[in-house]
Amino acid sequence: MIDKKLLDEHNLTMEEYEKIVELTGKEPNITELGIFSLMWSEHCSYKSSKVHLKKLPTSGNNVIQGPGENAGIIDIGDGLAVVFKIESHNHPSFIEPYQGAATGIGGILRDIFTMGARPIALLDTLRFGPLSKPKNKAIMDGVVSGISGYGNSMGVPTVGGDIYFNDCYSLNPLVNVFCLGIAEKEKIFYARAEGVGNPVLYVGSKTGRDGIHGATMASAEFDQDLEQKRPNVQVGDPFKEKLLLEACLEVMEKDLIVGIQDMGAAGLTCSTSEMAANSGTGIGIDLDLVPQREEGMTPYEIMLSESQERMLIVSKKERVKEVQEIFAKWDLDAIIIGHVDKGGRLKAKAGGKTVVDLPVDAIINLCPVYEREIKEPVYLEQEALLDSIPLPENFNQTLLKLLSSPTVANKEWVYRQYDHMVQINTAFLPGADTSLLKIKDTKKALALTLDGNSLYSYLNPRIGGKIAVSEACRNLACVGARPIGVTNCLNFGNPEKPEIMWQFAETVEGIAQACRIFEIPVTGGNVSFYNDTEAVSIFPTPVLGVVGLLDDITNAVSPGFKEDEDAVVLLGENREELGASEYLKCLFDLEKGIPPQIDLEAEKRVHEVCIAAASQGILHSAHDISEGGLAVCLAESSFLSEEKIGFNVDLQDKMRTDVLLFGETQSRIVVTVKSPDLHKLLELARKKKIKATQIGKTGGKRIVISHNNQEIIDLPVEEAHRVWKDTIPEIFKIK
Repeated sequence: MIDKKLLDEHNLTMEEYEKIVELTGKEPNITELGIFSLMWSEHCSYKSSKVHLKKLPTSGNNVIQGPGENAGIIDIGDGLAVVFKIESHNHPSFIEPYQGAATGIGGILRDIFTMGARPIALLDTLRFGPLSKPKNKAIMDGVVSGISGYGNSMGVPTVGGDIYFNDCYSLNPLVNVFCLGIAEKEKIFYARAEGVGNPVLYVGSKTGRDGIHGATMASAEFDQDLEQKRPNVQVGDPFKEKLLLEACLEVMEKDLIVGIQDMGAAGLTCSTSEMAANSGTGIGIDLDLVPQREEGMTPYEIMLSESQERMLIVSKKERVKEVQEIFAKWDLDAIIIGHVDKGGRLKAKAGGKTVVDLPVDAIINLCPVYEREIKEPVYLEQEALLDSIPLPENFNQTLLKLLSSPTVANKEWVYRQYDHMVQINTAFLPGADTSLLKIKDTKKALALTLDGNSLYSYLNPRIGGKIAVSEACRNLACVGARPIGVTNCLNFGNPEKPEIMWQFAETVEGIAQACRIFEIPVTGGNVSFYNDTEAVSIFPTPVLGVVGLLDDITNAVSPGFKEDEDAVVLLGENREELGASEYLKCLFDLEKGIPPQIDLEAEKRVHEVCIAAASQGILHSAHDISEGGLAVCLAESSFLSEEKIGFNVDLQDKMRTDVLLFGETQSRIVVTVKSPDLHKLLELARKKKIKATQIGKTGGKRIVISHNNQEIIDLPVEEAHRVWKDTIPEIFKIK
């Protein structure tokens, strides 16, 4: 008997249940109810976000595949395409940090190689609560270990990402993982179930009870009963996935298959129904034929399991034996469990009886779409107010304090656990503004970055969305690359709360505006709602993954100072903006004020100056100004210098010293050039109507900053570098 209690357990409303009955013409059995529970969940259906995501620009001259497939695809010339996607694994990583993060890596890798691309890079963006709390340290330790354990075993380098810390993530850590692969443009595969009579093969690991209702779990708030959620977390096996990757790429290379789909969220349910819906066909399967690693599994459990390292393949009927032989060579199951049918229905039988008979259109395309109530949060007006802030008595100590903030401090403890050089494509080591990968047999390189400041988005979601795109593109400009495509991971609280939906709608509008100005298509992404525990929501956290192209890798620019006596130049203007800064948070425990404003057209011109100067070979270094402001940017440029070169700058500006040093005004980049090339840079800036000011020179072993001829910071580079480098290892008691 299907009653309200059972519907609640499946995260379905009575109205949704009535819609299911109307669409299917019958009362669903328990397995069919489970199928709708998964596929109509927020995680799979995007029922609360679709109306807003339509605002994003998704087309472009080089777009091969936009939203709607496992990953987006952009043509990069020379017969090659980049395949990339970002996904979240937030809820599982809170419950079981190691496996939650590890299986997040496994899932995003499958999204890429299921398209026919070999994965060549991983990036991750992580959000944790303050490391002063043991629970947060344990979660971070487990997540980092899970990422490294899976990625390293797969032989795919983790080349970059970012990490932020805030109280709002103490009960809801965020683990967003990005993967990029390279494919031949003419050898791309899709999730299709075409050709009536073609066999449907289950390939990879056996099915178990792990991960059942994982997608449903990701579509609900957490409460105190977390232990009951542990069975919803999948268990990963990277060595099995490595075999699966090689076997899948081999059958694709030999053109033996019609379509392929990862059994990710919603497992066998998702792969069968989506492949059929994409092709206007049906699929019939026999659950007794599904390889199982546990005894007595019910049809409900088999259809809903999210066991890892599994794929569904539709083979050309005359080539099925070859497919099975290849998977056998890689020691993997490749079992025919059904066939492509006419009629547009998903049918499954077990024990000779029909246990599922549903129209795939109802499962995939006819889920209710909600235009949820929107209401501006009452906190905004109060949080915008900022009382007078006293000037620091000691600017040396203030800079050191900022450099020791875990959000600003060096993350080497994290990325040294990742193998970032495997496949030998990595041109820049982690820690630079942007990850840079060589494209073999060409002069080109790919630049990859992840960005998103949640405090900006909390205080002004539309500006936060604009800045997330802008900073990502600015990072690419710093290496000399132009953006070609974007994927996003939008992490928010409960969409049933009008204030959360307002944050979401405003953020998407900001992202859309910025993407149009930068002329970059959104090729896909992920929405992660319900990041709430015990009714407390995270800050809105849009993460933007932007891919850039550098036509000649010999022109690539890195952030560290290169030589003594180089001119230090500030591209862009300083403004009196201190709200939402790391300085306020770190020094005064304030998360308030108006975040930095952003002029998208001016931002784009700053990027154009930097890219043009890089292409002319006149830049020695470039580093964008972000968290911590100008002073932190200058210090990091010393730390990232091979020789730890210092600098002496004098800032001639009529504003408060702390605002000038630590404010986070956007559209600014610090670059260095040889003195004879200074006029070339200034001329480029003049033509683009961008302010460019020489503020000092590199040299020596000290950080020296003056304001209007008055020295205010004088520190040995070695001392400041030690504080920046040792903060996180000391927290984790690592030598």
